[in-house]
Amino acid sequence: MVLALILVPVSACAVDTASPARAAERFHAAISAHQERAACAMLTRETADRLPARGQTCADALRELGLGPGGGVTSVSVWGDEAQVRLRGDTLFLRRFSDGWRISAAGCSPVRDLPYECEVED
Repeated sequence: MVLALILVPVSACAVDTASPARAAERFHAAISAHQERAACAMLTRETADRLPARGQTCADALRELGLGPGGGVTSVSVWGDEAQVRLRGDTLFLRRFSDGWRISAAGCSPVRDLPYECEVED
């Protein structure tokens, strides 16, 4: 019996978890530094458009939400062009675009047997 061994290059299977983790950390760093306009620029267009209430800017809405500190990264899951980054103080969902990872949801908490409930989402 002949046993065939197929070698797959490790780099072909490697998933980049560092980029979405950095995007999540930058988002929370901007929030902590009261740079809500910069944080809004890190959101997906859909999320940034849905966030403000009447008469508010995206920055005003983020400021009003008062998202807590993100803290350090505890885990990152990537599936295709989407990712989930869990920080000590928050869970964020991201989407990859041609210019990098953008936040599609933040301030997320798990709900038993249901999807996450998020303060900021598209």
